[in-house]
Amino acid sequence: MEKEKTEGTGEQVKAFELENNYPNPFNPETVISYQLPVNSKVTLTVYDILGNEVTKLVNEEQEAGNYDVKFSGSRLSSGVYLCRIIAGDFVKTIKMSLVK
Repeated sequence: MEKEKTEGTGEQVKAFELENNYPNPFNPETVISYQLPVNSKVTLTVYDILGNEVTKLVNEEQEAGNYDVKFSGSRLSSGVYLCRIIAGDFVKTIKMSLVK
């Protein structure tokens, strides 16, 4: 798992957002992007379709900005996985499809 803060386009981030991962479906890696308009405690977690936690990608205080996190499903079986972000009062979940 790699995490990096990406440089924005010079625009200030105006809202919390969790983008759909790219590529989706993926094999074996995908990138999950999110935005923080203010400094926030961020938790980014991947779950299997039954709701079991697979991995916690981020669990820390982060500065406002745009972030990309690489996720590898190389040790996972094909299927649908859920990625949930919690940042302040913002909560969003996306579906990711792993196809091997």
